[in-house]
Amino acid sequence: MKLSIGGSVHDPTHPVGRLLSNVLAMAAEFESDLIRARTREGMQVAKAKGRLRGKQPKLSQSQEAHLVSLYKGGQHTSAEIAERFGVARSTVYRIVQRTP
Repeated sequence: MKLSIGGSVHDPTHPVGRLLSNVLAMAAEFESDLIRARTREGMQVAKAKGRLRGKQPKLSQSQEAHLVSLYKGGQHTSAEIAERFGVARSTVYRIVQRTP
């Protein structure tokens, strides 16, 4: 595989070709780091302004309390409870686990 830039062909097995490949890789990594830094900065600004709230919970606190009571009652399976509330079984387990 050879790289053609501006009419000249660079072989990656040749020292000049390897140098060029490394320089291009460094530039790509630098740009990636800049994007990541800008994203973090933007998220901090949005959080400071109160605009970054994250994903909203599927269930309200009262729904979660009802879910836990149904689960601890033992009359329904986790699959039935999940279907009833429109969530995944893993969500049922997570809510039950974090509730004291």
